[in-house]
Amino acid sequence: MEDLVSAQELLNFFAGRHVLVTGHTGFKGSWLSLWLTRLGARVTGFSDAIPTDPSHFAALALDMDDRRGDICDPVAVNEVVAEAKPEILFHFAAQPLVRQAYSDPLQTYRTNVLGTLAVLEVARLHGVGSVIVATTDKVYRNDESGRRYTETDDIGGSDPYSASKSCVELLVRSYRESFVRNGPMLVATVRAGNVIGGGDWAEDRLVPDLMRAAFGENAALIRNSESTRPWQHVLDVLLGYLMVGARLAQGDRGAADAWNLGPLSNASISVCDIVDAVRAQVPRLNVELRADESGRHESGLLQLDSTKAMTKLGWRPRWEGELLERTIAWYREFHESGRAISNDQLSDYEAALT
Repeated sequence: MEDLVSAQELLNFFAGRHVLVTGHTGFKGSWLSLWLTRLGARVTGFSDAIPTDPSHFAALALDMDDRRGDICDPVAVNEVVAEAKPEILFHFAAQPLVRQAYSDPLQTYRTNVLGTLAVLEVARLHGVGSVIVATTDKVYRNDESGRRYTETDDIGGSDPYSASKSCVELLVRSYRESFVRNGPMLVATVRAGNVIGGGDWAEDRLVPDLMRAAFGENAALIRNSESTRPWQHVLDVLLGYLMVGARLAQGDRGAADAWNLGPLSNASISVCDIVDAVRAQVPRLNVELRADESGRHESGLLQLDSTKAMTKLGWRPRWEGELLERTIAWYREFHESGRAISNDQLSDYEAALT
């Protein structure tokens, strides 16, 4: 394709389109479902359950087709795809937690790998035109050199979660080359870093743990305090997903590839620096630093090179400089009034798409 879908044009692109989001009750999936409904898409969601309480998805009370089922069950996936008839499918359904993957590797591999296989096969059989599969920056074989990884670098995550997502990348690549190379279905993977924003209540994630402590009574337990992560706001990442989806829906075969979506420069900071930044806005925050003596592998430094997305999609982050401010404001409003300000923040974000 010669023309980029600009961020502003994107706001009109999805109107009236049939879109399926797997994992729509999760953190990123619920934000994407909200955005798509605002854009006028006809959204169907497919998840096994609402994963947390409180829940961003429950707080939003979206007007959408909300389905339940096992992502690894081809019959259940087939039923929802046959009925929803999506033009575009965003696959977020996954076991997304590193520490939980250590506790239950079988379920992690089952959900992440077999679930993706079920989605790809059903989508192919029903002629879904565009499939976008969420993976992670942790798919790369990390040598801890500090360099930024590009989409052509070797994959091979070490821990169970990262390895399962590396398997997903290999699965998508194999599927693309074996089954849909010249067919109508276009498939892309998107690799993003540590995504934060309001409405995430998952266990064993730094920012949700800090927010629970900041507005609760207990201290946040912090491990691996010197680890450095590429922090980015959920809306910056979802903008990239939408841009990839739009390019696939336009028939751009070059977009059927892997895409990095990472912060540009200064958002890769240490866990301790994140703690200090949150405490500066919420002084009552209490933390307990504890060495991780589990012996489990976790990357110390991991950064992405997003040049490809910036040059070929026209993507760039808008909220890098205010991701913590926006995130804390969301949790503070929810804690004080019980109101999810996600729509307000989306309006602000859309206004910044210039």
